[in-house]
Amino acid sequence: MKKLEFLDALRKKLFGLPSHEVEERVSFYSEMIDDRIEEGLSEEAAVADIGTVDGIMMQIVGEISVVSIVKDKIVPKRKLRAWEIVLLALGSPIWLALLISALAVVVSLYAVLWSVAISMWAVTVSLAVCALGGVAGLLLCLYLGNSATGFVILGAGVVCAGLFIFAIYASLSLTKGTVLLAKNIVLWIKGGFIKEGEK
Repeated sequence: MKKLEFLDALRKKLFGLPSHEVEERVSFYSEMIDDRIEEGLSEEAAVADIGTVDGIMMQIVGEISVVSIVKDKIVPKRKLRAWEIVLLALGSPIWLALLISALAVVVSLYAVLWSVAISMWAVTVSLAVCALGGVAGLLLCLYLGNSATGFVILGAGVVCAGLFIFAIYASLSLTKGTVLLAKNIVLWIKGGFIKEGEK
């Protein structure tokens, strides 16, 4: 792919983003290609060395905040007429309540997403404490002269230690998955605004 084809494809993929961001990123990648060409690569090799248009687009979208994307979308392209302002004011009890409800649902879902990971970590810590409690229980029972009960408590502690090992891996995997899911949700929201701009 030639440099101009690449930059044109990148500009099209970033269509829904704020225009100053698009131009800044396109000029950045143009300079990057020029630098690679000056280093001795061919134009096609320089473009291929940078990466795919889709990969770069996802990276750029991930770097730009949702606030700047939304702010660019909600800025009116023209001044509102008096009747539009009146309709907005009269309809505000309905649209404002719906907006607040939608935001509450989004925040609740996000909180639930993270509460699952936090709950798993709480279980993991509880298992570690139970494993340590098994050792402490054995020592206490041996001190009191009740060795049979102490070994039963130690056995429960060993079981908790084994479950702790599995739980730590599960907690780490769940946390990584939650972070990835949260990141993908944000990218999906940003992508919704970008696709809206392509229409």
